[in-house]
Amino acid sequence: MPYAFFYDVPGDEHMYGKVKDEIGEEQPKGLLVQLVVKRSEGGLRHFNVWESREDWERFQEERVQPAVTKVLAAIGVTEAPSRPPVEEMDLIDVITNA
Repeated sequence: MPYAFFYDVPGDEHMYGKVKDEIGEEQPKGLLVQLVVKRSEGGLRHFNVWESREDWERFQEERVQPAVTKVLAAIGVTEAPSRPPVEEMDLIDVITNA
C-alpha cells in the first residue's frame, strides 16, 4: 500500500541542494513521487509518495540522515538533528508522466 506524507524542514534551496548532492543520483527503491516547495513562512515542505513505509524508513536511515548530518557538520552543527514530524496523507491516486 502506498505511503503518502509531508514534512517541513528549516533551510532553503541552497541547503537542500547540498543534502541532495550528498544523497546522490541513485533513485531510491520504492520512491514514486517527491515534491519540495518553499513555504511562505520559511523553510521547505517535502511531499512524498512511496511504495511502502518500509521503503521510506530505509531511505531515511541509509541515505538521508547521513547526508543531513554531514552537510550540517560542514557548517559547524555537530548535534545530530531530530527527524522532522511527518504528517501522513490519505492517498487517493498518483498520476505521473513516467
